[in-house]
Order: sequence, then C-alpha cells, then structure tokens
Amino acid sequence: MSKHTITCTAKARIPTRYGEFQLCHYVNSRDDKSHLAFVMGDLMDGKEVLTRVHSECFTGDVLGSLRCDCGEQLDLALGRIAEAGRGVVVYMRQEGRGIGLPKKIEAYNLQDEGHDTVDANILLGHQPDEREYSLAARILEDLGVRSIRLMTNNPLKIRALEAEGIAVLERVHVESTVHPENERYLQTKKRRMDHLLSLDQGPRDRAVGD
Repeated sequence: MSKHTITCTAKARIPTRYGEFQLCHYVNSRDDKSHLAFVMGDLMDGKEVLTRVHSECFTGDVLGSLRCDCGEQLDLALGRIAEAGRGVVVYMRQEGRGIGLPKKIEAYNLQDEGHDTVDANILLGHQPDEREYSLAARILEDLGVRSIRLMTNNPLKIRALEAEGIAVLERVHVESTVHPENERYLQTKKRRMDHLLSLDQGPRDRAVGD
C-alpha cells in the first residue's frame, strides 16, 4: 500500500444542476497537483458508497470533445449519484491517462494519422496508461469511505483501489454513446486495454447501479 499522504485544504458547498455537492480540495506528498472530491449526501458509515474515480479530461469534461467518452461518463456518474442521494466523484488531475494535456494533443494528431490511442502514447515515449490510484484511495479514506460501488469499465482501476485497501463491492458500468468520432477509441479500450464495454449503438443506460 502507498505511503503517500493527502491533506484536505478547503471545502465549499457547490449547488449544481444535479443537486448540492461539497467540493473538497486536496494536496498530497506525491505530486504538485490538486486533486478533488465531489461529495453528495451523508456518507454515514462509509459502506457501499456509489463512487466514480474520474481522471481529468479537459477536452472531454470542459470542451465537450467527442473524441472520447470522458465527459459523458462524468455526467452520467453525477446523475447517478444524484439519483442515489449520496456518493463521491474523486477527480484526479491525471490528464491524458497521465501524460498531460500537451502530450495528449500530440497524441490526437497521431490518432488522426491512423494510430490508435495506445500506440500514440507509446510513440510519444509513454506507457499506454500512466495513471495511479493510491491518492484516490487516500482521499476516499479521508472521507470515511470504506467500501464502494465503483462506476467504472476498467478492471485495472478496481484492482488498484483494492490493492490500496478500498473494498470494491460492485462494479457499476458507465457506457457512453458510441458514434463515429469515438468508436475506434472505445474499440481500442476494449480490445487492447481490457475495458468491459459492450459498445452498443443505442442511447446510454441511465440506470443507477466505469
């Protein structure tokens, strides 16, 4: 288990179109990034908390890019938490699966030349996925969360959090809409990164349940 530490430096009430959340700002001993937690409701005993550990995606989360499924997954997670009445989104500042925004933009150009998202990262001198989840686990612990229902399609994320002492009681799928701009990206995630995706063409499932 990681020995890195986190410290919550500020909290504030954030009213949103999904309902009212509390935003928690964290600094840590591993990097100089500010990671965040978006919390709704009373976490009570910290058991079976509906949770999304979401890696920052400026292009998808903020700009609405259709090249990926990130923004839609974040929207879906917030909506499900609102339906459940409580839950957590841990927002990790690890853009582009950890390679950063400038390199991600370069990777987009390589993808437009015909490379998939895995090979694009490798051609830029990076691993296909450089994210880590120890700090996310420390944030959940700080919030009093002991076991979660994790919204993810990524088995690696489940294993990483469990290795850090977070009990993942259930995987809740978060599949987004498949369309021409993201279909190859999603196929690559399924085929080369073992993501659990059906890639149905219909509208996304909004049932409370990446």
